[in-house]
Amino acid sequence: MLTHSNLPAEHLDIRLDLHMTIERVKEKFRMHIGTSIDHQRLILKEHGHQICEMSDNTKMLGFYSVVSGMEIHVIDTDPFSLSRGGGLTDTSLVQKFRMDDEVYDKRKGTMREFIRQKREADPNFKLNVKGPSTGEKTEEKEIPGPETVEGITIGSRCELTPGARRGTIKFIGEISKSGWWIGIQLDEPSGLHDGSAKGVRYFECPMNYGTFARGKNVKVGDYPERDILDEDDEDDEKENTNNDDDEDEI
Repeated sequence: MLTHSNLPAEHLDIRLDLHMTIERVKEKFRMHIGTSIDHQRLILKEHGHQICEMSDNTKMLGFYSVVSGMEIHVIDTDPFSLSRGGGLTDTSLVQKFRMDDEVYDKRKGTMREFIRQKREADPNFKLNVKGPSTGEKTEEKEIPGPETVEGITIGSRCELTPGARRGTIKFIGEISKSGWWIGIQLDEPSGLHDGSAKGVRYFECPMNYGTFARGKNVKVGDYPERDILDEDDEDDEKENTNNDDDEDEI
C-alpha cells in the first residue's frame, strides 16, 4: 500500500519486484503521486508502525525485507510541491474562471445573445427559470388570454380532456399573472383543492372536488353525471385518468 504525506488517498495494490532498486521504486511511485525522485523519502511501515527508512537509492527493495501487505509512506520534501497544503485535493483553492461582461457580450451563440435577439423581436419576451422537468432554461409559454375561454359560461356542464372527468363550471377569469383559467367542481373527488389556489378562494366546492383547467382542455355540453354503476364509463375513466394533464400549475 502506498501513502503520501500531502495526499489523503491511499494507492492500494501497487505491485513491486523485490529486485527493483529503491530509485526504480521511486520512479514508479512518481507516476502515481507526481513527486519527483529527489524529493521522496520512503518510510517502510507495517500495521501503522514505522520499521525503517529506505534511504539508499542503490539498494534493492528486498534489502529492506519488504513483504506483501506492508505500507510504504512517501514524505514529499519539495517545499514548492503542488500537493502541499491541499493544492491537488482542495477544490476551494482553485481560482474560478470569470469572464468580463464586455467580453461575454461579444461572444456568439450565448444565452445572453439569444435573449437579446428575442427581446428585439418582442419587448415582452421572458425566460422561464426552470424547464418542465430538466431544470434547463426554456422559452416561456404564451399566457392564455380571454379569447381562450370564449363561449364558456359559469354553470355549464363540461368534460375535461384528456381524462374525461366531468363537472360544473364555477369560475372563469384571470388568476395572478398566469392568464385565464376555468374553475370546475368535479362530480367525483379527483381534484386537488376546494376552489382555492395559493391561499386565494375563487369558488366554493368540497375539498378534492375542485380543479382549474385551461379553456383548450374544457368541452362544454350535455355531460350528465355518470352512473357509478356504469362499468364501461368507469373503465374508460380509469384508463384516461392515467394520462390526465389538463390541470396546469397556477
